[in-house]
Amino acid sequence: MEEVYAFLKDCGTYYLATVEGDQPRVRPFGTIDIFEGKLYIQTGRSKDVSHQLAENPKAELCAFSKGTWLRVAGTLRDDPRPEAKAHMLESYPGLKDRYSADDPNTQVLYFENAVATFSSFGGDPKIIRF
Repeated sequence: MEEVYAFLKDCGTYYLATVEGDQPRVRPFGTIDIFEGKLYIQTGRSKDVSHQLAENPKAELCAFSKGTWLRVAGTLRDDPRPEAKAHMLESYPGLKDRYSADDPNTQVLYFENAVATFSSFGGDPKIIRF
């Protein structure tokens, strides 16, 4: 999982896909964190992505860097604990003007049953499960 984290951190931006009814939705994200051995992302509960994940927590993210792309598919689980939120916000202090650990709008979610696939042209895929 640390390899997945390092790749996403290095990319800076990745794209998260969710579904809304039968319509796929994709948007850029930039937050990634490891807390208590789990891979986390962050959003706001007021955003469409939060509502979509509440309806269907299956999601996939994708990132590309230096000829390699990464896809991570799994289920995103909400972690409402202030400790998890605070850890994320310490990693991204620029978010502290919009979010806080005790703000009910701040949402952090972690991947469960994740399958990460690193791929590149000319190489065999590398799969990591966590």
